[in-house]
Amino acid sequence: MTRQTAWEILSKYLKNPNLIKHSLATEATMRALAPRYEGDVEEWGVVGLLHDADYERSKGHPEEHGLLLFKLEPNSIPAVIEHAIKAHNFEFTKIAPESPMDWAIYCCDQLTGLIVAAALVHPDKKLASLNVEFILNRMKQKDFAKGATREQILLCEEKLGIPLNEFIDITLHAMQGISKDLEL
Repeated sequence: MTRQTAWEILSKYLKNPNLIKHSLATEATMRALAPRYEGDVEEWGVVGLLHDADYERSKGHPEEHGLLLFKLEPNSIPAVIEHAIKAHNFEFTKIAPESPMDWAIYCCDQLTGLIVAAALVHPDKKLASLNVEFILNRMKQKDFAKGATREQILLCEEKLGIPLNEFIDITLHAMQGISKDLEL
């Protein structure tokens, strides 16, 4: 599946500009993580781009999030990408993450949101001004970005073999690389 095809699917179902930016941030992170596991950068990027494509359509029905996309787009998304997308919401879909790609989308999904929140509280609201320490300090604050599940992010160490500091650094640099698209 090409990125262009994935973008067309995303654009068909997702309209909220912040969710689109989240998808772009997650795509950039997945692309940055792929080489570490000898993964296909395009494939991993598509997972990041499409992981929340059905979010607006499944709103109020979390058990459908990650599954509905494949009812809307039958037989158009490769099975390995489909599995990773379904597994990113495994608490509801009951599709367990298995591969490094599955675990990467599961862990970085929450981290990209936390990093955006950290940028928005920074005086200049720019990703370029953030560093790992700033993000770690925000992560330790329980009342900060409550929607970002810390336990999910922390699984980067156990499931991906990446120390938290390094995982944050990879994600931050990936997001900084597309800061204009993220308007941060």
